[in-house]
Amino acid sequence: MCHLTSLLLALSLTLSSSPAVVYGDPSGIFSDDSTGYGPVFEEQPVNTIYPEEAPEDKIIMSCRARASPPATYKWSLNSWKIDVQDGSDNHYTVVGGNLVISNPDKSKHAGNYSCLATNEFGTVISREASVQFGYLDMFSTEEREAVYVKEGQGVVLLCAPPPHFPNDLSFRWMLNEFPIFIRLDKRRFVSQTTGNLYISKVEASDSGNYSCFVSSPSIAKSVFSKFIPLVPLAERPIRKYPADIKVKFPDTYALVGQNITLECFALGNPIPQIRWRKVDGALPAHHEISTVGGLLHLFNVQFEDEGMYECEVINSKGKDWHKAHLYVEAPPDWVEHISSSEKGIGSDYTLSCLAGGKPKPQIYFLKNGQMYGKHELRFTDMTFYDSGMYQCIAENRHGVIYANAELRVFASSPSFELNPVKQRILGAKNGHVVIECKPRAAPRPTFSWSKGTELLSNSSRIFIWEDGSLEIRNITKSDEGKYTCFAENDRGKANSTGSLLVTDATKITLAPSNADVSVGENTKMQCAASHDSSLDLTFIWTLNDHVIDFDKEEEYYQYVMDGQAGMSSCELLIKNTQMKHAGRYTCMAQTPVDNVTASADLVVRGPPGPSGGVRVEEIGPKSVRLLWSQGSDNLSPISKYTIQYRETRTPEEDWKDAVTSPPNVEGNAETATVVDLIPWTEYEFRVIATNTLGTGEPSDPSPKTRTQDAVPVVAPSDVGGGGGTSRELTITWTPVQPQYYYGSNFGYIIAFKPEDGFQWRKVTVADPEARRYVHKDPSIPPATKFDVKVKAFNSKGEGPYSLTAAIYSAQDVPSEAPTIVEARTLSATEAIVWWQPVLQQTVEGYQVRYWRKSMENEATAQRISNRENQTRLDNMKPDSHYVIEVRAFNGAGYGPPSQRYEIHTKKAPPSRPPNIISTKMNPSGTSVNIAWEQVEPLVNESTVQCYKVLYRQEGRSTGVLYTTDKQYIDLPMRKDGDYLVEVRAHSEGGDGAVAQVRISGGGVLVAQSLSICVLLLVAVLSLAL
Repeated sequence: MCHLTSLLLALSLTLSSSPAVVYGDPSGIFSDDSTGYGPVFEEQPVNTIYPEEAPEDKIIMSCRARASPPATYKWSLNSWKIDVQDGSDNHYTVVGGNLVISNPDKSKHAGNYSCLATNEFGTVISREASVQFGYLDMFSTEEREAVYVKEGQGVVLLCAPPPHFPNDLSFRWMLNEFPIFIRLDKRRFVSQTTGNLYISKVEASDSGNYSCFVSSPSIAKSVFSKFIPLVPLAERPIRKYPADIKVKFPDTYALVGQNITLECFALGNPIPQIRWRKVDGALPAHHEISTVGGLLHLFNVQFEDEGMYECEVINSKGKDWHKAHLYVEAPPDWVEHISSSEKGIGSDYTLSCLAGGKPKPQIYFLKNGQMYGKHELRFTDMTFYDSGMYQCIAENRHGVIYANAELRVFASSPSFELNPVKQRILGAKNGHVVIECKPRAAPRPTFSWSKGTELLSNSSRIFIWEDGSLEIRNITKSDEGKYTCFAENDRGKANSTGSLLVTDATKITLAPSNADVSVGENTKMQCAASHDSSLDLTFIWTLNDHVIDFDKEEEYYQYVMDGQAGMSSCELLIKNTQMKHAGRYTCMAQTPVDNVTASADLVVRGPPGPSGGVRVEEIGPKSVRLLWSQGSDNLSPISKYTIQYRETRTPEEDWKDAVTSPPNVEGNAETATVVDLIPWTEYEFRVIATNTLGTGEPSDPSPKTRTQDAVPVVAPSDVGGGGGTSRELTITWTPVQPQYYYGSNFGYIIAFKPEDGFQWRKVTVADPEARRYVHKDPSIPPATKFDVKVKAFNSKGEGPYSLTAAIYSAQDVPSEAPTIVEARTLSATEAIVWWQPVLQQTVEGYQVRYWRKSMENEATAQRISNRENQTRLDNMKPDSHYVIEVRAFNGAGYGPPSQRYEIHTKKAPPSRPPNIISTKMNPSGTSVNIAWEQVEPLVNESTVQCYKVLYRQEGRSTGVLYTTDKQYIDLPMRKDGDYLVEVRAHSEGGDGAVAQVRISGGGVLVAQSLSICVLLLVAVLSLAL
């Protein structure tokens, strides 16, 4: 065996962004006398982004190969050799196989690196790996201009991220200070493409300072912009604006298996609803729409997900939509690749590779690192020169993969050492057997066979194949014996012997029988066979050539085996038969030597299968023509069809049976007209077939179909109104539900006229959700009866008017002012005021305002019914000068104020409670005497006029109130529980602070908030009693 020339095991031609895959490892494959093998990579360099501000001052590019003898390593940058030895660049050192770049310099060290590993068997070149320098600059320090926007309008705040690399930024926005980040919702959206903040409808609460917060995960750095003041401008009423898409996803390329996100967001008031769909089919099963609606996530993208995607946004003022294409491609992937092999000299051989991918990969071959061919390599009459390391490479714009294989060409005499003739071969009587003869030999040897001492030659029963195998047909017992294979070439010869034993043939003795059942029934199939008693027999059941897995399908299949010497049987039980169980069942009786089969058909009858190709034609305002293709009748004729529908705006609702023309759809029909639909409504339809065995599964839904528009037929309800401010006519109604819009550009026409007038005046309201209209006109007489009616309209025409309602225009405000008759103070905090009523029928009540003089901005107001002409004023300040005025009012507003009336509140009552000095019970125990000191008011407090004593049971708020001008009182003694006595001074300013004494049923008295000496006195008196 000659030694191989230097072998190149691997060459990486990867794109910088794609991983490479290596197939083939020559170590330990071959069985000749050569030792060692070329390098095989265990670690290869990977793409590296080095932060320009990194605290580490070095980059390590990994490279390690398994090789015998060990490999040496070299590196190259942009295909130029890096000479570490000459010292021309002291930034580079090689440690083991790794390249260390110290103090990296962007101008010198950015680029594509590859590692070369070499030993005496050859060289391998790693995949290329890039070194790039990452950075994220600071935002500009210039102040950002304030953004002014009316409430209800949308706004876009621009992020304008600073220069950076790589382009993998993530964006958030701060409000007023760090770390308060804006919570995203249906009204606010941050694009992860541009970083801009979108607010669909500005509200007063959005006022504040906004900053764009940018993060780069590759270099672990974040920066934020100068704050942008957002100033909402109040506007009443707040206007509404149609939906307008501002974030539009572009045509997008994705690779199979990737996760991608499409962005879509719109401005508008009301906040637009966002809907996603795939134009040419349903959204992929593995999709998710974010809770805010602006993001469509597609997970594990597949080729079938390719197509046109649409984002539709809609609000009551209009809708907008955007479409873009998703293209799905794939990097190369091996379908078939080369592997190491050993071939004899002079033989023929083909090396071929097959790779999938989109676009279709280009395939080419290298031999020992040199270009050698494309598509496949065909060798004929191979020589030693054909030995070497071959590499198959598949490449498209998304990546490169490569597979390695070592091809060794050898020459040797025949040898059965590794693959002798099988020592014991079994053959069934009347069957056939093949005895293989495959020695290692090159060039190809010639073959001959003998049985015992008899040399064999080709006959009607015996054949010697070109590869040396011996075939014997129609085996009999006389064929038993020893068989020897002889192999010879120009380098020598060899032979190998094995024995043939003949067994009894296996035969089916009971074949399964055909069966005919309905869905849900049980059935059985039986099978029995005779066989050589020395061999084990197994039964294998298949359905339409697919083996039945009894473990996985135990719900439906069960089998029972029974065996005796030379005879076995098996019974197959099929439970709860379904349509999928129909077909050809085959019983295979198998021994290690032979097998036989017998088959039977199972017919399953059941409800019809789903119809196909459901589609809609002849679309009208209230009807469509539905067409479909008949599904399988499952061996029982279809008797009728049921048509169902649902509105796509409420997909969560159940399907409903449709009204059709004709009402009954016969089983031979493939079309029907669906009637009684709602105009300008999007529907889905499906078809369900029925036969005598039941109702089948529904068809797939039809494509979504919108009926044509029509004139509205539903009028607004609950028309009414009235009231409002002067010279106004307010008209109200309940809006029409969206399903009755019947077309686009929906709105209302309001008609009104004075009750005794003849000419109707009409106005248009374009908002379909509007529920009131206020007509302002200086010529409108107050409190005048008007007839009003409302109807709907759309782009197709006008609907019917509602019932006519009678309402009144707004009243004028009262023209007269009340006259205050009298006002007087009741205490330090209360007063009462009387006035002369205004004699106008339109007066609904009175407003009383009062305030401390020179402090009108703190005025308190009360509204009083028109049935009253007085009110009590409270919560006033003691010893203060107050001003009072009264106005009449009605629904149109307030009339002129009365003349102002001034009063002065009394001084405050005493703030100190009475000091209780004694509590004594009389000798008979029927009364208790309580005494207290005279309360002396402070300078700013009113004089004590008398004392109030409240005698109440504990736990109750009411009791007996006594008044006295003395400093003591006798109270009756109660026996039914504990009582409280509350004593307070009374003055013109009201009641003062309270002192409290508890009287128990047993005569024990406890004073609260009293001095210590008094408490001691009370205790002594209690003991004496």
